[in-house]
Amino acid sequence: MKNIFSILIFLNFQFLFAQVKNTYTLEECVSIALEKNISIQQSEFDLDGADIDRLDAIGSFLPNINAQSQHIWNNGLSQNITNGLIENLTTQFSAFGGNLGVTLFNGKQNINQLARANLNIISRQYQLEDMKDDISLFVANSYLQVMFNKELEQVQRYQLELAQQELKRTKLRIAAGIQTQAEIYEIEANLASQEQALVQSENATRISLIGLAQSLLITDYENFDIAEVDYNIPLSQILLEKPKNIYEKSLTLRNDIKVAATNIEIAKKDIDLAKGALLPTLSAFYNYNTRISYSDRFIETGNLIETPIGIVKENGSVVVTQFPEREVTGPFSFGDQFRQNDGHSYGLALNIPIFNGLSLKNNIKRRKLNLKRSENQFEQTKLDLENTINQAYNNAEGAYKFYQASEKTLKARKEAYSIAEKQFEAGVLNSFDFIQIKQRYEIASSDNIRAKYDYIFKLKVLEFYFGVEITV
Repeated sequence: MKNIFSILIFLNFQFLFAQVKNTYTLEECVSIALEKNISIQQSEFDLDGADIDRLDAIGSFLPNINAQSQHIWNNGLSQNITNGLIENLTTQFSAFGGNLGVTLFNGKQNINQLARANLNIISRQYQLEDMKDDISLFVANSYLQVMFNKELEQVQRYQLELAQQELKRTKLRIAAGIQTQAEIYEIEANLASQEQALVQSENATRISLIGLAQSLLITDYENFDIAEVDYNIPLSQILLEKPKNIYEKSLTLRNDIKVAATNIEIAKKDIDLAKGALLPTLSAFYNYNTRISYSDRFIETGNLIETPIGIVKENGSVVVTQFPEREVTGPFSFGDQFRQNDGHSYGLALNIPIFNGLSLKNNIKRRKLNLKRSENQFEQTKLDLENTINQAYNNAEGAYKFYQASEKTLKARKEAYSIAEKQFEAGVLNSFDFIQIKQRYEIASSDNIRAKYDYIFKLKVLEFYFGVEITV
């Protein structure tokens, strides 16, 4: 019984914990996005590929070492050493070899290739950081959108509570004979309108939360939420800076500028590589080879064999000659043949390019054109950055002024609503006029929230270009 009770308590706690939503701060959302974003992972793969290219460039300084071996069966007419006849025989032998080659000079192409590979790694790193910046800004915008929808939802919820209270007061005044039954319809219509507005606001909050979760590759939408933050208008000195100062500082910070500048250096190295192909190439080489045969062979036995070769005419005596006696035996041992049959060759090789169908010179021209493109792209990137910063500055400044105006409007609408509420309770103001004043107050509240978050995001964009970390 005690065990069953313990299990029930455990399951109850598990259920309670399962109902708790997972809340995330902006910093946590940005961290998750940077970790899971597929585009960032692709950019990291590109960086890994650039590092492999650097290893290739390092390898061009090292010698090339290769080994070869082959075993050959030769089937055809050949002399049989045991009987001296030409027969169809199958013979076999093995061959082994190795070579070593090293480049002594190739127009500094290996040096330039290594320098280019290092520059490419730097460029890929800047591209990765630039992508991370863009993802961070996108997540911050999505996060602020959720905050805006949540705050707007709270306003709508508060307005609904006010409408419910107004309906109760109106019913009491009708019961007391202060107001007529006809006035309750405007109040009920206003209450229904507030209920619709709250539903729309709740849907907007949910949709923005789902959008943020999807950007983080989180699929548990039901338990995903952002941390509750009482966020007010931030104090920032960025608008006191001149756009020119922001631009000049941004030139030293922005990764897209660094990418464009690095691409110019890469284009210059490409020209050096193309020019290096016009210079002579000097290399050293060493080759080794040996051969192993598996055929039988003759060996001398140490005995001499006399064989008549003619007769002396005068006396008829036989003329003989002697030759060493031989016998058939197997081949030399593998090790003996490997040492006896080996050969070595070494030397220097000089290759001088004289004419290659204009391909080398045309390649240099193409590389120079690419350098001009990179330089133009660099200037265009700077112009785009300057235009973006000027636009961002004007947007932030205009959004701040609009927010200040919405604050004044909200303050006035709130005061008007407070007065109208007292007049309505006193029976001086009819329900239609009261609802009109209340709706203008609601619109002013929504406009104020919208202006607030529009200013916050545009301010964050401007701070982003100034090198300020994105936080809320």
